[in-house]
Amino acid sequence: MDPIYLDHAATTPVRDEVVTAMAPYMSQVFANPSSLHGPGRAAQAALEKAREDVADAIGARRAEVRFVRGGTESDNLAVLGSCRARRARYGKPPQLFVSSVEHSAVLEAAEHAEASGDARLTVLSVSPHGELDLEPLRGLDRTAPAGARSDSGSGNPPPIVSVMWVNNETGLILPVDDVVDAAAARAATVHTDASQALGKVPVDVSATGVDLLTATGHKIRGPRGTGLLCVREGLDLTPLLFGGGQERSLRPGTEDVAGAVGLAAAVRLAVTEQASAAAAMEALRRRLEEGLLGRIDGIRINGGSAPRAAHVSSVGIPGISDGQTLLMALDMEGLAVSGGSACHSGVDKGSHVIEALYGGDDDLATVRYSFGASTTAAEIDRAIAVTVAVAGRLRTSAEDAA
Repeated sequence: MDPIYLDHAATTPVRDEVVTAMAPYMSQVFANPSSLHGPGRAAQAALEKAREDVADAIGARRAEVRFVRGGTESDNLAVLGSCRARRARYGKPPQLFVSSVEHSAVLEAAEHAEASGDARLTVLSVSPHGELDLEPLRGLDRTAPAGARSDSGSGNPPPIVSVMWVNNETGLILPVDDVVDAAAARAATVHTDASQALGKVPVDVSATGVDLLTATGHKIRGPRGTGLLCVREGLDLTPLLFGGGQERSLRPGTEDVAGAVGLAAAVRLAVTEQASAAAAMEALRRRLEEGLLGRIDGIRINGGSAPRAAHVSSVGIPGISDGQTLLMALDMEGLAVSGGSACHSGVDKGSHVIEALYGGDDDLATVRYSFGASTTAAEIDRAIAVTVAVAGRLRTSAEDAA
């Protein structure tokens, strides 16, 4: 039987409309957009049209959209760039807050910022119910009048907060609005990684009030190696790369016009289809979870009592000590799923997200199912049957070995 791909949170196939939109800019309108001649101006016009399309889709201004080479670069630029800019301006490192369930692109960037003296790091805990502990942020002395959103240029540097919109491993929707409210009273800069939110939940930069927003193409059926960082006008960032003035000197290097056009097409389509796609995936997730809950004793839906985006379901299965063995056994049966973030595939360690939610002694094997536009109810039913059979076999083997 054909394999079932339920790992769309890791990456998605590029949709036909995106391929079609990109094609002319890979073979016909191929010039460097920084060139002043006619072909260069044509490429530049396409790049700026893509920027405008992205801005319109996510409620931003065109000048706020920077094209980068993926979500990891965007997260690093947001976290490290804002910390370094604050340290340079104030002569001391800012306080940096991140949630305990962030993607490694944020967590490791934050740890690097602390190790290099660019930030003082505080990790905010998240409960299994999706509650984010904002008290460490609220407990800070005010650095500016309530509602202020600009640096004063003296005193302590305003803090920086990075909290993802939707968690990539569990689908938890984190309270970004609450983060913005708590941050505003302290003139804090707010970054959110919306890579798993865009196209899954409503995303509007201006309505939410975040200062920095990350998204990437390959999570929304766009091209890999494409991404964006939305930067509120007037916000200071220090670039990570040097060698040109592209993207307002924040991302030097010849722009990938075809990639930008493809990303813009993917963003526009994902936003347009968000409500209908979420409803379809909600039905698929409910079918999967009800089927598993009814047939595997002791199974846990990770974050199941919290608000979640519909395209991800993470489950914990008891009685199986080795999660990697479970995933490999499912793969042998034609079911492509993951244990958590694909960025850590092949790394022999548990999920930091599950550990943050349930503690380091949690002994349930984790499986993440994630759905896409091509996922069908029949595939969900087969995934249930395969999971039940494989889990039963492994649990029996574990009991016999004991």
